[in-house]
Amino acid sequence: MRLFFISSRGGCTRNQMKFIEKKKTPKKPAKSSTSEIPADSQENQLAALYESSLADVQENSIVQGVVVEIKKRQAIVDIGYKSEGILDIDEFPEPEKIRVGSEVEVLFESYDDEQGIVILSKRKADRLKCWNDIVATSGEGSIVEGKIFKKVRGGFMVDIGMEAFLPASLVALKPTKNLDQFLGQTLKFKIVKLNHRRRNIVLSRKDFLEQEQQSQRSKILGEMTEGKVLKGRVKNITDFGVFIDLGGVDGLLHITDMSWGRVAHPSELVSLGQELELTVVGYDKETQRISLGLKQLTSNPWQTVESKYKTGSRIRGKVVNILPYGAFVELEKGIEGLVHVSELSWTKRIAHPSEVLNVGDEVEAVILNVDVAGKKIALGIKQIEADPWKDVHERYKVGQTIEGVIRNVTDYGAFIELEPGIGGLIHISDMSWTKKINHPTEVVNKGDQVKLKILSIDAEQKKISLGIKQLAKDPWLEVTEKLPVNQIVEGRVTKVTNFGVFVEVLNDIEGLLHISEIPEDVATLEERFRPGDEVRVMVLRVDPPARKIALSLKGVLVGSGRPQVKNEEDE
Repeated sequence: MRLFFISSRGGCTRNQMKFIEKKKTPKKPAKSSTSEIPADSQENQLAALYESSLADVQENSIVQGVVVEIKKRQAIVDIGYKSEGILDIDEFPEPEKIRVGSEVEVLFESYDDEQGIVILSKRKADRLKCWNDIVATSGEGSIVEGKIFKKVRGGFMVDIGMEAFLPASLVALKPTKNLDQFLGQTLKFKIVKLNHRRRNIVLSRKDFLEQEQQSQRSKILGEMTEGKVLKGRVKNITDFGVFIDLGGVDGLLHITDMSWGRVAHPSELVSLGQELELTVVGYDKETQRISLGLKQLTSNPWQTVESKYKTGSRIRGKVVNILPYGAFVELEKGIEGLVHVSELSWTKRIAHPSEVLNVGDEVEAVILNVDVAGKKIALGIKQIEADPWKDVHERYKVGQTIEGVIRNVTDYGAFIELEPGIGGLIHISDMSWTKKINHPTEVVNKGDQVKLKILSIDAEQKKISLGIKQLAKDPWLEVTEKLPVNQIVEGRVTKVTNFGVFVEVLNDIEGLLHISEIPEDVATLEERFRPGDEVRVMVLRVDPPARKIALSLKGVLVGSGRPQVKNEEDE
């Protein structure tokens, strides 16, 4: 008689053997003898006991098992079935913690009749369990956490308890070239698609970030009030200010709200990515525009300016900026004054402040004016020394003849240095009584030592008018006496125009022979008259104030026997 039943499909597991032995050994001897029970009946009883010991396991279902043995890289697992299953130990998330007796959940895939082994999978069990959990508790739109562990075509594989696909286009808010930076990172994702038939999951980190941003934006805007102090990161720098990322919402830090002092460009104070603490100076709920301030976190230094800086007092400061119209001097942090280019020197004619100052120079200046409302302080450097124009009337008199050196020549005149800090101007109209001067260089040049007469002095405007022609008597005062009306005089042609001919009748004094005063028998003016020709003309009018003389050729007697015009060719 057999003691236990051996299935044709495989042997008994350790648990099954114990169960059968417990069932077949009675606590007390049976009253009837064994011979009274038919052998085939005993065999059927043992078979029934064996079959009842087998767990009711369905293929592709998760079952509970116990590790009964560990062999190198494999674990033997008993699930209470006909035989034990073999698992690769790498299927366990933490292989080093697996011990004999450890309970595990595995997937019963099938039973191999030929090999007599149970085919199990820990990894598939975990995936199926995770899938079931996700379907039951999450679904599309849910947020899950996972680790990006592998790069595949078109994106990444993410471990969220099972493998899920993350498209490359959904890994970040903005397209990025360096996708490898995400490998190995544990992040949060949004489930955007569940394929129940294939048990596939598609994730999006971009959707999660956008959802977080919107949530953070709503939270920030809901708590936004003027005067609130926030922390932000410099996102972008422009000429007019800085855009600050407040964590899902942007604010503008205008250049005028960065410092109490002058700021030429925002990049002087901040850099990209810099973390800042700012205050809200304005918030428009309709447009959701946020205006931020940096200087408002410190006290306004202009509140004490009037008590610290008095007009006429001397101060020291550092040149922080130079512009064509002047130099800015920092008196203290946030307080600057302007030295206008006209306030740099009594003695030098300075075209640009950089001629005498450089950024970083320490200078002494006098406070000329303080405008607290306009946040302006006017400074002067030349006021440190005495004003040479203060007593200029004591040293120079109108009508006085002096000497000076030509320091500069312009289109309208020449500047003369009379002494250091004192100069005057000879206007082009005051260079000659009689000559028509087109440019001052026809009379004087830079560096020339010339005699002059002082025409006027304006100490307040710091101007002295000088003249060269005033050194001699005005010849036009004697023209009327020397050229009486109707007198016939001889002169020299100096210029021919389409309206007449200019004739020099006295030394450097010209008159106009108008075309209407020339006989009609003359062909064209250019054919009949040439510069240098001598001509006899009659004086029609003399106007000394206007410096004009009218001449006539018709008035000359033709019968005098003298030619009207004498050309060099006639000789």
